[in-house]
Parts: sequence; C-alpha cells; structure tokens
Amino acid sequence: MRVGAFVLAAQFPGQGHGEALHRAVRSTAVAEEAGLDAVWLAEHHFVPYGVCPSAVTLAALLLGRTRRIHVGTAVSVLPTVHPVALGEQTALLHLVSEGRFTLGVGRGGPWVDLEVFGSGLDAYEEGFPESLDLLMRWLREPRVSAAGPRFRFRAVPVVPRPDELEDRSGPPVIVACTSPASVRLAAGQGLPMLLGMHSGDEEKAEMVALWRKCAREAGRSPEEIAAAGHVSAGVVQIADRRQEAAETLTKAMPGWLHQGLSAHVTVDGRLRRMRDPLEYTQLLCELHPVGPPRLCADRLAATAERTGITRFALLAEGSGDLAATEDNLRRLGGEVLPLLT
Repeated sequence: MRVGAFVLAAQFPGQGHGEALHRAVRSTAVAEEAGLDAVWLAEHHFVPYGVCPSAVTLAALLLGRTRRIHVGTAVSVLPTVHPVALGEQTALLHLVSEGRFTLGVGRGGPWVDLEVFGSGLDAYEEGFPESLDLLMRWLREPRVSAAGPRFRFRAVPVVPRPDELEDRSGPPVIVACTSPASVRLAAGQGLPMLLGMHSGDEEKAEMVALWRKCAREAGRSPEEIAAAGHVSAGVVQIADRRQEAAETLTKAMPGWLHQGLSAHVTVDGRLRRMRDPLEYTQLLCELHPVGPPRLCADRLAATAERTGITRFALLAEGSGDLAATEDNLRRLGGEVLPLLT
C-alpha cells in the first residue's frame, strides 16, 4: 500500500496566502521524513480553497528540496494550459528528478479561469479529450503535430525527450475522474484514475470496474489493467479518540470550505449548488481515516479491499494549523503505516 499526502495549500479564515503556502512546503518535508510515499499538489485559481495556482511550479520546488518522496499534481487543470507547454514541463521534471514526478490532469470546472486564460467554455465542455490526446502524444512520441479543432501546428521535435531515463517508460500520468465519460477517456488511454474525496468506497469500486471494462474494450492487456495504480483521495486526522479527531476537523474545515467554495465564479453565470460545509466535513469524517491509528489503518485497508485501490492521497491539513498538520503527518507515518505492512 502506498500512502501519500494531498496538499491543497488551503487558506483558512484569518490566514494569509504565504502562511498557506508555507504549510504546503513544510508538509512535504515532514511527509518525506515520516516515510510517506508521495505528496499530491492541488491547483486552483482566484479562490482561497487552495492558493497554489501552478502545481507544476510548486512541484519543481519540492522536488529540488527532497530526495526520496514522489511529487505529483492533483491536478494540473488541462483546459487552462497548452498541452505542449505542460508536456514540456512534465518531461523536464521527470528527467531532472530521475522519475519522482507524476503528472495528474483534470478537466477542472466551468470557472472564470476559462475567461481569464482565454481558453473559453468549449475547452472545458468539449476540448478535454483533444487536449489529453495531444499531451500524451507529446510524452510518448519523438515528433508531434496537431490538426484538431483547438490545436493546429506543424510537426516539431519533442525536447527534452521524456523517455531517456533507464526504464524508458516516460513520466506517469493520472486523470481525475468524476463521471463515466472521464473514466472511459482515461481507460482508453490506459491511464489510472484519481478519485475524489467526496466519493465513498462503493462509488469508487463502481468506477474502477467501469475503468477495467473500458480498458479491456480499448485493447489494453490484462497485465496493464491489473497494474493500473489508481489513487483514492481522502482526509486523515489522527487522535487518540475518534471524537477528538472529528472535532478537530469539524471546528476548522467548515469555515475554510465555506470561504473557499463560495468564492468560485462560473464563466457563464450558471447556477451552482454548494455543499453544506458542516455536513460535508461530517461526511468526510465518516468516509475516511479519522480517529485512532488502528481505526485509520482499518479504514484504509477496507477501502483497498472494497475498491482494489492501494494508493492514497490524504489531506492532512484539515486542522488549518501548521504544528497540528506536522504532527498529523508524523503520526500517519509512524503509527498508521506500520499497521498496513
């Protein structure tokens, strides 16, 4: 089982942007010290839900400051960037980190980001398959051209080539999946899924089953399907008593969720329903490892058994406090991981 930290750089009420980013950087250092497998970096624009606007940029810093831990994006929002630019950055980080970087990509939402970056609503509603295909060709082929609706250019060489490490496999890529359409798209490319923390084990198991079915239909080999490293996102809060852990999150997270999620602005004025922050926090406490170390280990083992997923990205900063986040990560590494071996 591979357990990592999901780092949002969340701005809790009363905090500044620098404080949230400092906690993200410190979380990575402590996660490596604690023996975690990876850190997964979120990316958001113009909202305090998360104040990191470029997950690949933060990943570059963290890869340079660490030596063992893997660093991934969860996710880089593909409709707001050019796939070739993101492919070049991915190849660069893959090579200079000697294979410790994973690119996670997603469709994002119908936010004002699409207006600011000039990609438009079509990039979100229709353009994700074209962007993903171009990105993957850039990471797999020596020369690439494009003749699609959004991207059209003559053949150019891929520099740097991302397949020049010893195993020649190129950088790993995962896709955030929230619908059957995105599951089918990821499966067709043979790419593992990142599944959100709002989903329970039953829903995640259904998405894994759909992915496997679509991957078989796309001609993927049984070995490739069996080896797919899907990632389950969640929260973690460790305390000696479950009530204590849950209270830590229900005191801090609703204020952050309300401030962060309500700040999203749709590009076309469409109405959107926001989850009740307290009810959502309580749901997360029920779904994920929140409580004593043994309970947390049992929750992770149960999810792995029910879904077949053995990689986790766990939000440890739900207290909003730097010292508490560091202690949470140390307990995850020192008291929970040994119970999973």
